[in-house]
Amino acid sequence: MREAVGANHDDNRWWPTFVTDPRVRMLVTGWSSRVSYTMIDTYAAVVKAADSHGWDQLTGMDDVRLTTVVRSIGLTEARIGYLRSLHQFLDGRDIEELLTQPATEFIVDFAASVSGASYKIAQCAALYSRGYHCGIIPVDSGMVDLLAPTMGIRLEKGPKAHERMRDLLETCAAQHADHYRTLIARHGYSVTLPEQTAPTWWLHLVLIYFKRLYLNKPTSGRLCTRRPVCPDLLDCSHTRPTP
Repeated sequence: MREAVGANHDDNRWWPTFVTDPRVRMLVTGWSSRVSYTMIDTYAAVVKAADSHGWDQLTGMDDVRLTTVVRSIGLTEARIGYLRSLHQFLDGRDIEELLTQPATEFIVDFAASVSGASYKIAQCAALYSRGYHCGIIPVDSGMVDLLAPTMGIRLEKGPKAHERMRDLLETCAAQHADHYRTLIARHGYSVTLPEQTAPTWWLHLVLIYFKRLYLNKPTSGRLCTRRPVCPDLLDCSHTRPTP
């Protein structure tokens, strides 16, 4: 997990630093929907192409040309529809005002206004467009369904659960920033942290990779009933065949 976090903290493969236009950042977060981790290289190529074209050129393309940009990650019509809706959402708005708008207001507005933008995508668009260390911790359904119970967090159903967990995690990161910085140093995480900034980005990646590596159902066909606390995970006396 330390290796995975270190490899994606300072320059994330899904949300790379070379993309600087916040509008393109909002775009490619939406295009990441329904893209599995095994397709990361394919998705990364699409991100690179989108950045190379730039926002004005992308929004000026017809559907035929846009298809050549997004075809490799599938759901072509939905990807194009998201771009068109995002363009409409941003048209006439001051981008700097959007980037300084309270995060919750932005997320609610974005999710309600942009076609194909789930609450998770809206959270991700807010984070990536504002920068890794803006203080936002996106929460997906896996974090709500798997991670929250592991952490002893009880949540309501629906989008409110995502917002409630996001608020809890961000508050925790802010209040215990020094403790997390101590953990980062103690466990040898190779990451760059801005001074006077809560390590929310680090915490987000730790939680995401913990869920992926230790809480998601393994593909081996055997599941330890004591996950994630059992050190052997897949090959121990507690394992049983998965249904």
